[in-house]
Amino acid sequence: MTVNRAAGAVLAAAVLCGGATACTSSGGDGRAGSSPRTAAAAAVLKATENGERLTSFGYRMTGEVPGSGRIDGEAAISVKPMAMRMRMTSPYQGSDGTLEMRVTGGALYMGGGKGAAKETDGRSWLKFDISGPASQEAAATNPLAGQADQNPAEQVTFLNGSKDLERVGEETVEGEKTAHYKGTVTLDQMRESYKDEDAATRKRRDKNLSMYEGLGVDKLAVDLWIDQGDRTRRFRTRGAADKGRFDMTMTFFDYDKPVTVRAPAAKDVVDLAQMMKGATSG
Repeated sequence: MTVNRAAGAVLAAAVLCGGATACTSSGGDGRAGSSPRTAAAAAVLKATENGERLTSFGYRMTGEVPGSGRIDGEAAISVKPMAMRMRMTSPYQGSDGTLEMRVTGGALYMGGGKGAAKETDGRSWLKFDISGPASQEAAATNPLAGQADQNPAEQVTFLNGSKDLERVGEETVEGEKTAHYKGTVTLDQMRESYKDEDAATRKRRDKNLSMYEGLGVDKLAVDLWIDQGDRTRRFRTRGAADKGRFDMTMTFFDYDKPVTVRAPAAKDVVDLAQMMKGATSG
C-alpha cells in the first residue's frame, strides 16, 4: 500500500508536468486590431505548435495532490522515444521520504528505497508494463497510473477551451523575462476543444482528461509564465477535488537536451505482472 500511494503521488506529478508543457504560450504582444482575449488565444495556439515540437525537457515541481499530500521533486522527460526519470519527496515515502520513478523500454519502474524493499523480499524496484494488464488494473484503481506513457504536449490544446484567458502582466522567473497568462477551463470545455479531431487524437486526449476526472476536478484555474522564446518557464494549476484542493507549480529548463534513462538492475526489480500472475494462479 505504501508503494501504491507513492505511485499515485509520483504519477500525479508526472502528468501535471504534461499539463505544464501543454500550456506553453507565446509572448503574445497583442497585435493592433485584436482583442486581449484573441491575442491570448493566438499565443496559446502558437504554444500548441511549439509544444508538439519539443523532444525533451526538465522540470522542478512543488504542490499538493489530494490523497497524496505535498509533493516536491525534479524530473527529466524524453518525448520520443518516451522515457522519464523522476525523484520526489512525499509524506507517503516512509522514513527517508523519497521515491524515484523511471520510464524506459515500455516499462514503468518505481523505487521506494529501503522501506519498499522490506515489503518485496529485499528488492527496491517495482516494474509494470505501461500498456499491459498490470497497468490497466492500476489505472482502474488510480486514474493517474494510466498517464505514465502520455506525450506531455497532448494537453496543450485543453487551454484553447478557456473563455476567460488573458495576459495579466510581465514577471521575471528564474532570471528570464516572461509574460504571465491566466484563465480557467472546465472539463466540458476541454472536451469541446477537441471534439472535431480524429478518433486517435480524441482517444489520447480523453486519456489525459481522465486524470482530472479521477481526482474529482471539474474545473481548473491556470497560470503560466512564458519566456521570450515562446517557452513555458513556470506553470500552475489549481482546482477543487473530491479529497481537497489540487495545486501544482512547475518550473521548466533544459529544453531539447538529451535524456538518458536506464532500467534498474534485474536483481533489484519485482515484476508486477509476474506477481499478479502468481497471485491469480494461487
